[in-house]
This record gives sequence, structure tokens and C-alpha cells, in this order.
Amino acid sequence: MTFWAIQTLNGLSFGMLLFLLAAGLSLIYGLMRILNLAHGSYYIFGAYVALTVIGLTGSFVLSIVGGTLAVIVLGVLMERLFLRFLPPDELPQALLTFGFLLIIGDVSLWIWGGTPQTLPKPEIFEQSVRMGPLIFPSYRLFVLGIGVVIGVALWILQEQTRLGAMVRAAIDDAQIARSTGINVSLLSTGVFAFGAALAAFGGIIGGPLLGVYPGADFEILLLAFVVVIVGGLGSLKGAFFGALLVGLLDNFGKALFPQLAYFTIFAPMAIILAIRPSGLFGAR
Repeated sequence: MTFWAIQTLNGLSFGMLLFLLAAGLSLIYGLMRILNLAHGSYYIFGAYVALTVIGLTGSFVLSIVGGTLAVIVLGVLMERLFLRFLPPDELPQALLTFGFLLIIGDVSLWIWGGTPQTLPKPEIFEQSVRMGPLIFPSYRLFVLGIGVVIGVALWILQEQTRLGAMVRAAIDDAQIARSTGINVSLLSTGVFAFGAALAAFGGIIGGPLLGVYPGADFEILLLAFVVVIVGGLGSLKGAFFGALLVGLLDNFGKALFPQLAYFTIFAPMAIILAIRPSGLFGAR
């Protein structure tokens, strides 16, 4: 019983990291219809910058601020200088953003080297906590909790605020949204920057658990795309529940069937797509 409870909590905490990345992907695609393959680069670039900041200051909070701001600047420059001039076609988008994925990966390797590194966790989360018969790392509980809080906050922002109404209007019909006075161009840049910030934040809080190393951008991007495909591309609710599902499948697959770890993720994805090609919560 203890094994199942611990593995479930591990899967849920990992799922929350995937949600932060997938939520950004879904927001960007939902509003801008941009298939951003460079999204995994925001994850590792934010983590690497945070690693530098925490080495200079010793502050985990400042590392979050520094890493997130660096990725926001990177995302805004990409969107303003490159992506907005592309035709609304997924092939040029995929080629350009994949190029950025490779470039940012090589620059990160040049600056920070190829040795895997781990962000130090805050001292407050150094100890494990006892929950009945379970002893579980407090930092993983923090990651799980922060993911749920951000998920609820994003839902409130999208469904209960004027800004969320503007985003939904721009997603439904950008031309009509412009005619009502909404600055769709500025809104798109803001959403792109926010999605990049979510990916960076995921990389920073995931750094103490998963570490940061060359190739992590490909690995996490692959899982994030599984999440948005299963949940439904462009759906925030789909990103949340898809991330929980993929996190649990990935963790139990590695624990129970290490030789079939990828099968336990991609086989259910294939079944879901065969039954519902738009994903669990995607528009039909």
C-alpha cells in the first residue's frame, strides 16, 4: 500500500511539472495557432539561468525571478522578430522553432557545459514529512501544491476575468476582437511571454528534482506534447488532466515496467487518439 501511495504522489508531482509546460503550449497554440517546438528550450534555459543566479546570490526566490525574466525576454524577442512574420502554416513554424530549439540547446551547452547539474532546493524543504505511515519529500509536495494553485489561478484568469474574456474572444475570432478595440497583437505577445514564463518556472522548480542537462529540452518537450495531444491542443483543462494522466503513467511505467516505460505512455495516447482524435477535452 505504501508503494502505491508514494508512486502516486511522485506521479502527481511530476504531472504538475508537465502541466506548467503544457499549459504554456496550449495557451500559445490556442490564441496564436503557433506550433512552438522551442518550448522545451524555455524549460532548460530558465533552469540554467536560475542555476547561475542562485550560485551568485544563494536565493531560490531570486533564481526564479531571474530565470523567468530571462525566458520572457527570449520569448518576446522570438515572437516579435520572427514568429509573427511567418505564414499561418505549421510547417514553417515547426522548422523555425525547431531551429531555435537546437540553437538555444547549443548555446546552453557552450555556456554551462555538458555536466548534469541540480538546482539546490530551499532549506525549508530539505526535510521529508510524515503522513500517517508515509514519509514523503516535502519539496515534491510543494511542487504538487504549486501546480494545483497555478492551475486554479489560470482557470480563474481565463474564465472569470476581463483579460480572460479578451483572450477567449481573440481565440474565437481575432478580426471581430480587433473591431471591438482589443489589441490582439499586444495580447498575443503577452500570452506568448506568459506561456514561456510558465515553461521557465517549470524548469526552475523541477531543477531540484530532475536536474538540468543537455537533452532535457527534448525529453520534456516530448512529454509535454503527449500531454497536449491527450488532453486536447488549446485546452487548459485538457492540459491539466492530461498532465496528471501522463505523469502517473510515466512514473508507474518506470517503476513497474522499466523496459516498457515509453509504451505505457504512448500506447494509451494512441488509443485515445483513435477514439477521440481531438483529445479528451479538445473541440470536436
